[in-house]
Amino acid sequence: MSKETEKQRWQRNFADLLQELRVAQTGVQILFAFLLTLPFSNGFTRTSGFQKDVYIVSLLSAAAATALIISPVAFHRALFRQGRKPELVRFAHRMATGGLAFMLVSMVSAVLLITDFVLDRPIAFLLTALTGLWFLTFWLLLPFARRSWGDDDIDDDDDDPRALTGD
Repeated sequence: MSKETEKQRWQRNFADLLQELRVAQTGVQILFAFLLTLPFSNGFTRTSGFQKDVYIVSLLSAAAATALIISPVAFHRALFRQGRKPELVRFAHRMATGGLAFMLVSMVSAVLLITDFVLDRPIAFLLTALTGLWFLTFWLLLPFARRSWGDDDIDDDDDDPRALTGD
């Protein structure tokens, strides 16, 4: 097995990031589309002021997530064929991380909006908190806990955050 060059590694890192962003982009676009149509539904007029505030948080955070998750494409267009793949990978990594954070806010606030609409508020808060914990468990706690699970199965240098951030 031959070692890849640094250029090949950056190219692979970028391809891996694009694959991840495709998954996230589909999810956030579906959520954003749902949120964009919600005010035009018949039942939206029955929402409380609190629910409308939660809706705005969810809508704006979905918009922010969409912008951040799609931004590596625009960045790539601007840097195309300039030999700046490391810079592009670092930028895309940061934008993907920010996009996921905003997606978390949007998804959890969407859960709060819907559960508060159909259930009593204390139950809605409980279910929303559990949803937030569920997302944090799989998007933050387990991935960071996994970083310390033995070093004998290391197969990629790109899992090292210093490789992506240049630190």
